[in-house]
Amino acid sequence: MIQEYKMNNNLPFTPKTKMADVIHLDYRLIPIIGRFGIDFGFSNKTVKEVCDDYKINVCFFLEIINSYHNHEYFPHAELQNFKASLIVDYLSNTHAYYLNVKVPEIEGYIAQIKKEVSIENLKNIELLSNFFSEYKAELVNHLNREDTLVFPYISFLEETLKHRNFTANVVHKIKEESIEHYARHHENMELKLSDLKNLIIRHLPPIVCKEICQKLLTELFRLEADLEDHSRIEDKVLVPKVMLLEQQILEASETE
Repeated sequence: MIQEYKMNNNLPFTPKTKMADVIHLDYRLIPIIGRFGIDFGFSNKTVKEVCDDYKINVCFFLEIINSYHNHEYFPHAELQNFKASLIVDYLSNTHAYYLNVKVPEIEGYIAQIKKEVSIENLKNIELLSNFFSEYKAELVNHLNREDTLVFPYISFLEETLKHRNFTANVVHKIKEESIEHYARHHENMELKLSDLKNLIIRHLPPIVCKEICQKLLTELFRLEADLEDHSRIEDKVLVPKVMLLEQQILEASETE
């Protein structure tokens, strides 16, 4: 499979690429690599060697980093060949990154601006802070719903198909909790960051802590781009894969 991956895709990252060179070529992949639980100190090891050390599916890792590196490349079919549980694990780790790293980082910048802002601009910064607090609450609710309801449902489907446990309760659960319901109401959280960015770019009066404000805006753009990639995997890979699992279970239940 590794040779096929290299031969079929004219992509910068292959199993033989040095893991250190991945970061040198695109530093934006640092948090993506971290979501796989990989630590620094690769020495001169290749992507395959590092993935083997961490017991990571090298082909899945490569599809993810290549698609993040090049937005023109999105391997729908290739990603759907992997187990849903593998995709879910990666998405869960991404959720943890948003909540434990990215959101606190942005909150930290806003808190710094509050400390340094002039009295006449304090009201504007309070507005900015409240806006992000509301966004954070929506994001937390969105991610928690996926972590506590959607992802366990997907694991349930895979286990059902694996053990061929096609009971009436299982069929009822699929019909009542179909992934289609989730897809229909799935919010793209990155879209809601546009207003916050525009508030800073278009309407925030000049402030003394320009560097911190620039860092804040940069991290908002990074979060937005990351969420866009995240949603793309969910909508174009995970949801169709889960719909296929549901279909397989329903069809199998009718013949047993």
